[in-house]
Amino acid sequence: MAQHILTAVAWPYANGPRHIGHVSGFGVPSDIFSRYQRMAGNEVLMVSGTDEHGTPIQVQADKEGMTARELADRYNRVIVEDLTALGLSYDLFTRTTTQNHYAVVQEIFKGLYDNGYVFPTTTMGAISPSTGRTLPDRYIEGTCPICGYDGARGDQCDNCGNQLDPIDLINPKSRINGETPKFVETEHFMLDLPAFAEALGSFLQSKQGEWRPNVLKFSLNLLDDLQPRAITRDLDWGVPIPLDGWRDRPDKRMYVWFDAVIGYLSASVEWARRSGDPDAWRKWWQNPDARSYYFMGKDNIVFHSEIWPAILLGYNGKGARGGRPGSLGELNLPSEVVSSEFLTMEGRKFSSSRQVVIYVRDFLSRYDADALRYYIAVAGPETQDTDFTWSEFVNRNNGELVAAWGNLVNRSIAMAAKNFGAIPEPGDLTDADRALLERSRAAFAKVGGELSRSRFKNAVTEAFDVVREANRYLAEQEPWKLKDDRDRQRSILYVALQVVDDAKTMLTPFLPNSSNKVYAMLGGEGVWSGMPEIHEVDEEGGRAYPVITGSYAQGVARWEHRPIRPGTPLAPPTPLFKKLDPKVVDEELARLGG
Repeated sequence: MAQHILTAVAWPYANGPRHIGHVSGFGVPSDIFSRYQRMAGNEVLMVSGTDEHGTPIQVQADKEGMTARELADRYNRVIVEDLTALGLSYDLFTRTTTQNHYAVVQEIFKGLYDNGYVFPTTTMGAISPSTGRTLPDRYIEGTCPICGYDGARGDQCDNCGNQLDPIDLINPKSRINGETPKFVETEHFMLDLPAFAEALGSFLQSKQGEWRPNVLKFSLNLLDDLQPRAITRDLDWGVPIPLDGWRDRPDKRMYVWFDAVIGYLSASVEWARRSGDPDAWRKWWQNPDARSYYFMGKDNIVFHSEIWPAILLGYNGKGARGGRPGSLGELNLPSEVVSSEFLTMEGRKFSSSRQVVIYVRDFLSRYDADALRYYIAVAGPETQDTDFTWSEFVNRNNGELVAAWGNLVNRSIAMAAKNFGAIPEPGDLTDADRALLERSRAAFAKVGGELSRSRFKNAVTEAFDVVREANRYLAEQEPWKLKDDRDRQRSILYVALQVVDDAKTMLTPFLPNSSNKVYAMLGGEGVWSGMPEIHEVDEEGGRAYPVITGSYAQGVARWEHRPIRPGTPLAPPTPLFKKLDPKVVDEELARLGG
């Protein structure tokens, strides 16, 4: 029976273009998962957008001599174009500066406030002495007062995992200009996280054996030190506070982290409205049998495993103070938080300022999207920090995509097209033929099982094992030497083409562009796997913006063995992947300055 699957993808921040480290954490893994779930017959809603509020946007806008709105507009479009080029199959990729998003965020705030989980308090806020602007917690760094780690952020320490307040840091400094922040009294609304300690503990304990161990352990360790957390800030760029005496104030807005996590819900509501059925989002958010999977990097775990569930619990009226659901109704909590670790580059942290970076756009201008997708799947930071190196990228492209998969596709189809002009009718099959066919069919269950648990490296490795066995089969059977035994040659090529078709299906979540090409090479008709499209949409007031969407249900791709049809015409194939010159390594290292 089909399930409703929500794929909630971390929102890339719109203060600049995204680099390959970003998409290795939130982008490619979520798309692999969503494409598989669609092929398995489930109803998928994959949503996200650009995160466009907060002080960092203002800081970058000042640097570029424009308004925050202009900056968000610029990089929203850049990011939309880059993620589309990478083939990420969003049902809706939108933005947080829409009227719809504002309305949903304000409704969640009011629900929490009415249930008693949001309260005003006077606190100490960090101000930049030179500009007078509020400094976001994450833009203040210093020494952790708990573990002594030098480089802790103002909201949490990545070393010990504890929540922090900027004023508690030892020797706090602004990441923007290095100055020591000034702390002043200010009034803010706080989310009462301690009121959810028991409910969050029960929620997290129920995920034993389901979540990745690193995510669950990290989240459980934070329960003992939950503190109220500010959800408003002193700035003029963000969602207004929907309370009398506050909504018209030019100096108070929702904190960007609070409105961003609500974006998963607001994007679903926007998608439903654009689909023509305004209530369609409820199938993913209120159906008790629906499943929701949240994809992000490990620096966002706390927001998705504790703070977002706490917000949902509070809105539903299920914290220590009770309450009742707001006007949107009771909302589902996350089924799983799928967090990736960090990707470094040539042994160094990604850093735009130090030019240790390659942006998605630059990468795709020189290399295939599927080559990057494959690298992330097979060698990315799925469960541990990993290092991207150009030498490994070139080796995997040439040795695995070109020499293994591309070679199998091209020589199988080329021989069949040259000798028979079509998929040949097999004769009697040998034990070797039947063994390979059975191995290929059996792989669907194993690869699918790994994909359903977001174990992408295991899944793609299993699929490529089938490819390698097919190449060994051809090397052993030597069909090119059987010009005098056409019956046997037909059988061998039929077996090879059937395995090519199976492997194409199993590799579709990872390599959608090249899988579409293989489908066409084998005589397939129509769309195999749908690709994302950019649509220009209008909002009330005439403001237009681009969104990513697609008609993915129109594709014929299904997660199953599909017998090929003898007699289907074949044409000589074109190379599936481009072999890279080893000089690429030195060229790219030179761009990095080392």
